[in-house]
Amino acid sequence: MEISKWREIARRLGKGRTARILAIALAAVAGGWLGLAFGASVDTPVGPADIGMSLQPSWTGETVIDVRPLGTLSFDSHNSPVRLSLTIEAVHPDVAEEILSNPRWADRLPTIIEEDVAEGLRQLIVRGVLFAVGAGFLTGLLLFRRLSRAAWTGAGSLVMVIALGGVTALTFNPRSVAEPRYTGLLTGVPSLIGSAQSIVTRFSEYRGQLAKLVTNVSRLYEAGSTLPIYDPDPSTIRVLHVSDLHINPIGWNVIKALKDQFKIDLIIDTGDISDHGTTAENEYVQEIGGLGVPYVYVRGNHDSMATQQAVAKQKNAIVLDGKAATVKGLTIYGIGDPRFTPDKSVQVSDDSSQQLLDLGRSHAARIEPPEWPRSPSTSGPDLIRADIAAVHDPTVGRGLSGRVALVLAGHVHQRSTELLSSGTRLMIQGSTGGAGLRGLENDEPTPLMASVLYFSKSTHRLQAWDDISVGGLGEQSIQAERYIEPDPGRTILPESSTEPTKVPQPTGTEVGSPSPIALASGAYVPYASEVSDGRRRGTGRKP
Repeated sequence: MEISKWREIARRLGKGRTARILAIALAAVAGGWLGLAFGASVDTPVGPADIGMSLQPSWTGETVIDVRPLGTLSFDSHNSPVRLSLTIEAVHPDVAEEILSNPRWADRLPTIIEEDVAEGLRQLIVRGVLFAVGAGFLTGLLLFRRLSRAAWTGAGSLVMVIALGGVTALTFNPRSVAEPRYTGLLTGVPSLIGSAQSIVTRFSEYRGQLAKLVTNVSRLYEAGSTLPIYDPDPSTIRVLHVSDLHINPIGWNVIKALKDQFKIDLIIDTGDISDHGTTAENEYVQEIGGLGVPYVYVRGNHDSMATQQAVAKQKNAIVLDGKAATVKGLTIYGIGDPRFTPDKSVQVSDDSSQQLLDLGRSHAARIEPPEWPRSPSTSGPDLIRADIAAVHDPTVGRGLSGRVALVLAGHVHQRSTELLSSGTRLMIQGSTGGAGLRGLENDEPTPLMASVLYFSKSTHRLQAWDDISVGGLGEQSIQAERYIEPDPGRTILPESSTEPTKVPQPTGTEVGSPSPIALASGAYVPYASEVSDGRRRGTGRKP
């Protein structure tokens, strides 16, 4: 629309006092946003790097660090409708080499980085205010053609910027640095922020984490195409949770890459490794023997007993069907799915959900709650104290509420996590096989999903987890999201088996078809997913 038309609209709105105030306010907001969008950017040195900082209008407040060409890190750092973007424009090799080779930098780097970032933010704020006020003034001058109203418009833009700054400061969350969302290459993901033990709980620790981030980014750039290996933390047990491979060979590629890159100690598969449970499909499970780490497996509703037997024959495989095993220090209790849905001669009753829940409760009677003191009255040779329960259908897992701290499940092809009233966490994995061939029946691709779980070696409790999503159907997207367990040592309270339990209906997706990916390539396309309160949500048909 031409400027003259805008002037005519402004003239008509300006006939009344209320209308004039409203018009000035709207012009102030519009001008202020334009000023921030086009002028709020600076380049500043931060340690060994040159960082580009900018402010942009955004529906959700966040901080995004662009680590080219490795990908991006996003933090839910504040709630105001403005995004802070930081782009690593360059890393000076001489400074980076000195940081990596001189131990004295470890003490100085946090203070240096903090001062550099603070100075860059001050410059960014000053520049943002000047451009917002200037753009607001020019907008008012163009619309109203009067200096007095243009001055009021500029003042309104100033008030808007001050309000945004106040909301940002009040909602700033330093803990967000411990729970980033990643896109891009996976190899550098854990080393950028640190292990599950490096959890930021106080603002004073933010400085050290920021220094570690810059140091590791420097190492990544200095290494060039050779990406660093994730340094194992001896106090952490790493578990890779996979599910619903549905004989997709690409799923093995993802598992092998994650196993190597995250230094996995053991893998837990919560079923549906097969699709129809036929003998011809048994050759697919032979990949288990080449993984080199324990592979704990529970049968899914698409897996036949022949499938289970084929898995049991593989090197490293541990099949759990109504029993427990201690693997790498963790005691895991597994329950195979009682159904075999490819067998059409077996009818599934309408009250199958209640039957599955009752199945879980019957097994719960064999598991000793973690909070019970060990004594002759509460313990016995038939009771098992487990750290993790592995099931296929989440409904069975709900029946184990109050008996273990963590229940792993799959089946619905949709990742989610829920903290039950007993204190038990129910963690449902998406499809590591991208829903198999069923993914071809839908328009949208289903990502291949897996999670890396971090357990304390002393308490055997979950400390944190990384949710990994690899794009399907030709996409080369990789995304990881870090979640911190807020209360790892919480009390687990036994539930009465007579109390009614609400069984949610599965709403998972079976969409998409995976394709080969190169985890070490520089190309990526971010995969966007809706995340709310640590859950992924989707729509689709039941598995």
